[in-house]
Amino acid sequence: QVQLKEAGGGLVQAGGSLRLSCAASGDTADSNAMAWFRQGPGQEREFVGGINWNSEIKSYAESVKGRFAISRDNGKETVYLHMNSLKPEDTAVYYCAARRGAAVKLTAPDYNFWGQGTQVTVSS
Repeated sequence: QVQLKEAGGGLVQAGGSLRLSCAASGDTADSNAMAWFRQGPGQEREFVGGINWNSEIKSYAESVKGRFAISRDNGKETVYLHMNSLKPEDTAVYYCAARRGAAVKLTAPDYNFWGQGTQVTVSS
């Protein structure tokens, strides 16, 4: 089992920045590709960005391209989501996810492990 713990959420004004972190523990050899998803009120959970184990492959949702960046530090077993130029529509609970497979996938069912989520609220 892999445990994931997110941190870094909060309230920020539109145009601001936040950095989310996701610390992995447990049997981390089982976590290859990792990703961030988000779920707004009354919305389905959606893919935000993903990264493979050696950071060579990164994928982003169109809505965040050019504003968000995903990175990982395998030595610290931590994945980050750097969020810039935040908009009110970015308001959501952000979840960290990990999967046993090597490929970055874009859908939630493809991920085996999930964190509890961290709230991001962007005020206008």
